[in-house]
Amino acid sequence: MGLNKVEICGVNTAKLPVLKHEEKEELFRRIKEGDTDARERYIKGNLRLVLSVIKRFSGSNENPDDLFQIGCIGLIKAIDNFDTSLNVKFSTYAVPMIIGEIRRYLRDNNSIRVSRSLRDTAYKAINARELYMKNNLKEPTISEISEEIGIPKEDIVMAMDAIQSPVSLYDPVYTEGGDTLYVMDQISDKKNKEENWIEDIAIKEAMRHLEDRERYIVELRFYEGKTQMEVAQEIGISQAQVSRLEKSALKNMRYYLS
Repeated sequence: MGLNKVEICGVNTAKLPVLKHEEKEELFRRIKEGDTDARERYIKGNLRLVLSVIKRFSGSNENPDDLFQIGCIGLIKAIDNFDTSLNVKFSTYAVPMIIGEIRRYLRDNNSIRVSRSLRDTAYKAINARELYMKNNLKEPTISEISEEIGIPKEDIVMAMDAIQSPVSLYDPVYTEGGDTLYVMDQISDKKNKEENWIEDIAIKEAMRHLEDRERYIVELRFYEGKTQMEVAQEIGISQAQVSRLEKSALKNMRYYLS
C-alpha cells in the first residue's frame, strides 16, 4: 500500500498548506458565518491530518486514494460538527471522526459475513458513539453507549469485535529508518517471556544441588504432575517419606534461589 507517494487523489501532499493557530480561529469564525471559501481553506489546511491517520491503516489492502477520500469525509464531518466553545483542539476531535469513517468503510467492504443482528447492534453503537462525540467532544465509554441504546455491554463488545477487519500478524504497524514493526512484534507470548525463561534456568540450577532421589521426586511431582502417592509407588517408599523428602528438596532449592 503506497502511502508514502507524493500525490494522492490528484493532491500534491508535499505542498499541502499548514495553518497557524490564529488562521484556524479566524477561518472557523468565518465558517460559522457561512463562508464557503473559509471552509474550503480549512479543509485543505487539515488534509495532513487525514494523511497521518490513513498511515495507521497501511496494513490493509485498500487503495490509499480510497482511504484518503473516506478520511476527507470524516474531516468534513468533524469541521461541520466542531464546537469551538468547548475549548478542545480541533485535531483531538477530528482524528476519532476520521478513524471512525475509515473503519466504517472497511467494515462495509469486509469479505467476512457477519449476522444481521450483530451488524445492527454494531451500527447502533457506532451511531450512538458519534452522537455522543458530537455533543461532548470526547469518546464515550461502553457503559454510556449501552445505556443510550439499551443493549447489554457484552453484546456491544461482541458485535464490535465481529465487524472488525481481520489483521495479519505480518501487517506493518510502524516503520522508521527501514526498520518495520509488525503486529506479531506487539503480541505478548506469556509462555516464553524472558523472565520466565531466566526463572526456569535458575530452578534447574538449584535442582542440580539436590540429591538424586530428591531431584527425581521434584521432577515427578512438579514437571510430570504426579501425586505423592503415585511417586511413592513408583520409587518404592511410603507417601510420608515422599512428603518429607519433597519438603527437604524445596527447602534446599529456596536456599539456592534466595
